[in-house]
Amino acid sequence: MKTAVNFLIAVSLLTSSTLYGQMKVSFPQMELSNLDNETINIPQDTKGKYTLIGMAYSKKSEDELITWFNPVYQTFIQKSSKPSLFDADYDVNIFFIAMFAGVNKAAVGSVKKKMRENADPELEPHLLFYKGEIKSFKQALKLDRKDTPYFFVLDEDGNVVHSTSGAFSRSKLDAIEEFLDEW
Repeated sequence: MKTAVNFLIAVSLLTSSTLYGQMKVSFPQMELSNLDNETINIPQDTKGKYTLIGMAYSKKSEDELITWFNPVYQTFIQKSSKPSLFDADYDVNIFFIAMFAGVNKAAVGSVKKKMRENADPELEPHLLFYKGEIKSFKQALKLDRKDTPYFFVLDEDGNVVHSTSGAFSRSKLDAIEEFLDEW
């Protein structure tokens, strides 16, 4: 009986995750800054192109977000010096967003400085910072777990068409790739 209950719970969680991943929800407007303090508005500035966004709003979720940097870079950003027939060429915006609210807003400057010193220069244009309230994003995007990073694929109109969360796994990235390959 316990096995059957565990199975039903697992199926329920998988189904709800899959359904959420397939919902089409407008991504809320976000005003962000990059390492050069230039303003970027999402989804407004990304319209016309698919966009992959990773978001974190705590230290633990930021640590898990970082596990995605290298695989996403290798999959979507890095250009191979020896192209092959099997290389996928994705034309997609990629952004990793660190979110700061409340007293943590004061840390944005020092975090940017640290990122500029330590980040790969090719990754720098993909690092964005949000400073403001988070509650509306938590509600609109179902950011229920503070210590978990969230990932969203936006279509050309700024609608969330796929989502996942948590630390990097090959299966999660494969699902994002499969989704983008369909479009």
